[in-house]
Amino acid sequence: MLSWETWLRVVQQLVSTRAGYPRPCRRLLRCNPSYNECSRFSTFESSYRREICSGAKPNNTQRSMCDKSRKSLVKSTDSPKLSFGGKRTRRFLGYTVFLGSLCSIVLWAIYELGKPEQDQFGRSIEDELSSLPVLQQYVQRMWHSLHYYQKMLEEPTTTKLLPDVLCAPYIQPPYTLVLEMRDILVHPDWTYQTGWRFKKRPGVDHFLRQCSKHFEIVVYTAEQGMTAFPILDALDPNGYICYRLVRGATQLLDGQHIKNLNHLNRNLRRVIVIDWNRCAVPLHPDNIFAITRWVGNDDDVQLFDLAAFLGLIADHKMDDVREVLHYYRQFEDPIEQFKENQRKLLEMKQEKPDSRSLK
Repeated sequence: MLSWETWLRVVQQLVSTRAGYPRPCRRLLRCNPSYNECSRFSTFESSYRREICSGAKPNNTQRSMCDKSRKSLVKSTDSPKLSFGGKRTRRFLGYTVFLGSLCSIVLWAIYELGKPEQDQFGRSIEDELSSLPVLQQYVQRMWHSLHYYQKMLEEPTTTKLLPDVLCAPYIQPPYTLVLEMRDILVHPDWTYQTGWRFKKRPGVDHFLRQCSKHFEIVVYTAEQGMTAFPILDALDPNGYICYRLVRGATQLLDGQHIKNLNHLNRNLRRVIVIDWNRCAVPLHPDNIFAITRWVGNDDDVQLFDLAAFLGLIADHKMDDVREVLHYYRQFEDPIEQFKENQRKLLEMKQEKPDSRSLK
């Protein structure tokens, strides 16, 4: 019979074994692919227990083999579960759905854009493609439809943006002034209190009032109509602006919306474009008067100087404004150059009376 010291040693060995090497449950042992290692571990553990209960001291070989079996079992239980083709199946299904959707969209586009036109009774109207095979008919009609929509996006909605010149007894201004809205009349501004808003440029009211005496004012911008129309309604309550042209009236050239003055229905000899971007009118560079871009500063006075410049052109009744605009196109800031020329002209006028008085 074993003594109490032997039983105490056996209990301590069992507790340390369970605390150091947790045993997996039976279901885990059955599901784990490394079942042979589990069986070896159980064999070593049972022999190890028998030797301890009998009071015999186990040798180092058996102890090391038992430790190795426990470590391999712990690593196998900590390894992730095998996914027998789950990710590959989901990826294949995703690709299948994507390709199926893409093919469905292509077939729908061929059918909708390639079907022949119908009359009021629902009968198909024959065209030049009706004699071709059915599939070729639909493909070529779809290609023509796509080309038509592309042309509609690139070119203005109409080739006549403004109505005809007014005849007597109606009053038609002698010149046409084309203005850009953004950074010429208003500037987008953001603050914590108001968020995004369009700030009114100093001198806008004076500028529009003075120019409306001699010019037909047209706002021509690449902004969307839903953005431009509310701003112009608040900016011009007196109705000085005669016409408003937005993005639909521009032409798409090299990815940029430009202003084609050929569709303006006005004599280009009497058209002045005010913009900060010299590339806004690439087809008619002699019609643009490029001023400095307004960035929202409150001390700006360019519109007052610009009103004086335009008033001087109208007072001289110039037949072709492109000659003056071509001269000022060589300067980086034409407004400053205009002020410098006016100062020199004033000095020359002051010197002439002095020279006459000396004589």
